[in-house]
Amino acid sequence: MKRTKAERQRLLKETIEHTPFITDEELSQIFSVSIQTIRLDRMELAIPELRERIRSVATDQWNETVKALPLDEVIGEVIDLELDKRAISILNIKREHVFSRNKIARGHHLFAQANSLAVAVINDELALTAKSELKFTRQVTEGERVVAKAVVEEVNDNGQTTVRVNSFVNNEIVFTGLFHMYRSNR
Repeated sequence: MKRTKAERQRLLKETIEHTPFITDEELSQIFSVSIQTIRLDRMELAIPELRERIRSVATDQWNETVKALPLDEVIGEVIDLELDKRAISILNIKREHVFSRNKIARGHHLFAQANSLAVAVINDELALTAKSELKFTRQVTEGERVVAKAVVEEVNDNGQTTVRVNSFVNNEIVFTGLFHMYRSNR
């Protein structure tokens, strides 16, 4: 069924409002139009590209700031953060993240995304990884988007915080890590 331009744009706006982190490529598949058509529709509707939508949502949601490291030192784009509770970041796997011969992401990039998110979620000036338990559950390839979700599981009186980070590609778990973090103020 072919939609009119006005109907497509109305549905496009609704879709982006409900899922602000959807890519132009995904939208082009949903609406059976070219990526260029999606970009033109977004421009006409004054809807920013994905990167700007991520920044906007993150800025609007945060009342607190990352204390343990500057936000620009977190690997991936932090899109949600509640200190000492939870955090989410997105990392788009690009050419510089993969092995050239097979286009599989290097594991240290997935670890760095998860570890830096575990540091960022700690409400302390000093947060260091004391120990980590990691499991890679499937290979990630160039062009995939990794969504890492960190949850603070335990805060001990001995200055340790346990943070679990699960990383997903299209709702499929690709990495899990349990990070035992040292902090100075607990």
